[in-house]
This record gives sequence, C-alpha cells and structure tokens, in this order.
Amino acid sequence: MAQDSAQQAPTTAPAAPARALLPLILPALVVGVASSLLFVGVSVAAEKLQGVLWQNLPDALGIGRYSVLWMFVMLTATGIAVGLVVWKVPGHAGPDPATMGLNAPALPPVVLPGLLLAAALMLAGGPSLGPENPIIAVNVGLAVWLGRRFVSRLPGGLWVALAEAATLGALFGTPVAAALVISESLAGKPIKGLLWDNLFAPLAAAAAGALTTDLVHHASFDLHLPPIGRPDGGDVLAAIVVASVGALLGMCAVYAFPYLHAAFQRLRHPMLMLPVGGLVLGALGALGGPLTLFKGLDQIAELARNPEGWSAGQFATMTVVKLAALAVAASCGFRGGRIFPAVFVGTALGLCAHALVSGVQPAVGVAAGVLGMLLAVTRQGWVSLFTAAVLVASPTTLALLCIASLPAWLLVTGRPQMQLHDDGSPVR
Repeated sequence: MAQDSAQQAPTTAPAAPARALLPLILPALVVGVASSLLFVGVSVAAEKLQGVLWQNLPDALGIGRYSVLWMFVMLTATGIAVGLVVWKVPGHAGPDPATMGLNAPALPPVVLPGLLLAAALMLAGGPSLGPENPIIAVNVGLAVWLGRRFVSRLPGGLWVALAEAATLGALFGTPVAAALVISESLAGKPIKGLLWDNLFAPLAAAAAGALTTDLVHHASFDLHLPPIGRPDGGDVLAAIVVASVGALLGMCAVYAFPYLHAAFQRLRHPMLMLPVGGLVLGALGALGGPLTLFKGLDQIAELARNPEGWSAGQFATMTVVKLAALAVAASCGFRGGRIFPAVFVGTALGLCAHALVSGVQPAVGVAAGVLGMLLAVTRQGWVSLFTAAVLVASPTTLALLCIASLPAWLLVTGRPQMQLHDDGSPVR
C-alpha cells in the first residue's frame, strides 16, 4: 500500500536555484537591447528608402506616387533587386523563405548580411510581407555566433531562445508576446525544471527588447477604435462568425500556397522568380490600391482612423487582394514574414463585416477577423489571441476572442500550414 501511494504521488520538478539564473540576466539584457536596435535600425532605414522610392523619385520624374505605372515599376524593380541579392550575395539571403517560420535556425554569419539586405529592400519596395522572420533569423544567427565566441560556457540553445524572445518583444512592443510564443513552443517537449525557470532569461531579453523599441521607436499596435461597451449575444455571435470566416479565408491561401510555390520554382532562377513575383504583385496592387502594399501596419492604422470611409465592397477587395499578395510574396522568394500582412487582411475583413452589418462593432469585427486569419496563417494560438486583443486594447474583447477562437481553431487544426518542407510539401 505504501508503495502504491508513493507511485501515485505527483512528482515535482526541482526549481532552479537563484545562483543558476542570476548569471543569465546580463546576457539576456545585452541580447534584448542589441536585437531591438537591429530591428529598429532596419525598420528606419527601410522607411527612409521607402520615402525615396515612393515619394521623392516619382515626384522628380513627374509620375504619380502610387499610380498603376509606378506600382508595376517599383514592385518589379524590387523583385530584380532582391533577386540580385539572392543570386550574387554570399549565402544567397538564407534558405527558401517558404520553409521558414518564427523558430529560426542558427544561420552561419556569411548568410546574415544578404538576408538583412534582402529584407530591407523588400520592406521598402512594397511586397506584402513583414520584417519578423528575417529579423528573427539574423538576430538568432548573430546571438549564437557571438555568444559561442565570447560566452562559450552557455549552451547554444539558450542564445537561440534569447534572440527569438528579444526580437518578438521588440516587434510587438511587449514581452508578453515572447512569453506566450515560448510557452507554446515548449508544450509537449521535455523541459528541465519549472516552466518559469525556462522562461526567466528569455523574458528578460524580451523585456529589454520591448523597452528599447518603445524608447527609441515609440511603436504601438493600438488602433484606437471606438471602445466596446458591455458585450451582448450579438457581439458573441459576430465574433464567432467573423473569426470563422477569417479562418476559412486564410485556409484558402494556405491550400493555394504550395501550388504557387511550385509554380514559381519552375522558373528555377531567382532573377526570374522574384521579378515575375514583383510583376504579379504590381497587378494586385493596381487592383487593390496602395493600401494593400507594404507590410500593412501603417495601412491598418489608416483604415482604423475612418472605419466608415470605405464601402463593404472596397473592404472585401482589399481583404482578398492583400491575402493573395501575401501568398504570392511568400512563395516567390521575397524575404519576409506573414504575421503583419495577415493582420491587415483580418482588419479589412472585420471592417467589411461592420460595413455589411452595422450591428457588428468595428473593434469586435477587427479583433475577430485578425484572430481567425492569424490562426490559419501562423497556427500560433497564443500569438493570434494576443495580437487580436492588443489591437483594440479592451479587456472585454479578450473574453469574446477566447470564445471565437474555439470554432476557428477547429477549422484549422490538423490541416496544412503556410510553411513548407524542403521538398515543397506543406508542414502540418
């Protein structure tokens, strides 16, 4: 009996002593600050180049800044420029971006300059991708390389976790996003010690990255939409329907993704794949308008400033065009991430729902649309919930989103993801 009781007693993992965690604080803070500064530096440089390419240059040539002609010229030229980097720069700007997710491998140092240059050109040129994947990959590569050289006593896996957490903190302006992503990645894996011990150093890095970004760049995700009052049954129904529609729409792009990737791969050379991809993006930009260009964060702020400024048909067009542009840009070889443009797609979908049914509050529609779209595109439940909630900055919305996430998750779980294996088959 005593033996049976001992076997049934729960086991508790021993907590790490403070002396084991204290030496991790300084490396975590250094990685956090450095990762944030690299992210901000690339973002600011890309914004300056964007101003030259999309304002100064067309003004000097007497061409409309966002005319159809200039969209075709700039997006095709961006494809040529990135194609040259992928073709000629040592390291070829890293692996095929269609195979990359938020969890980046530690790339060798020779790859990192080309990847950073390709990402900056992409951000400035207008393709519908965000900075997250390449910036995380560069920060991970630098952290592992420098960490092994100067602090070799720490394991290489720690530097990966610190850099990923720091970059996520810098990107979202809060360490909470990093903690959620790391917690999700640890689920189902054997971990040594308590969960919070494993989060201690990455959370410090994420906090340093977030604070640095806030101090030097003043980024904010809050769209300042009209606040939500006391939710009722209509709000619950709206959140469920919009999130489910967003998930289904996102899955359309997910299922099309491997076929688009295979079509571009038949061109075989980056100097064909990327310019042709730029040409297709130019056509999509002409169809959807200038708001469907670039990573999408500045554009969703413009939509949110005037939710009544476009018709339901215009919102629907922007939704479909931006989603198609995301799938094309990610499959033809542009170096970038999928989260930020997916946020634009979800925002446009939510505002379309509001334009169709006035009873759908803009904040509810936007948050639910972003939730459903991110669940389909990223398959990261915590990131999807967090991003959707932070856009409207309302505690009330979080409860609605938790309810809406259930049917949306059932629509996406177990199905292909918008990420491919090296052989071109979708990750599940």
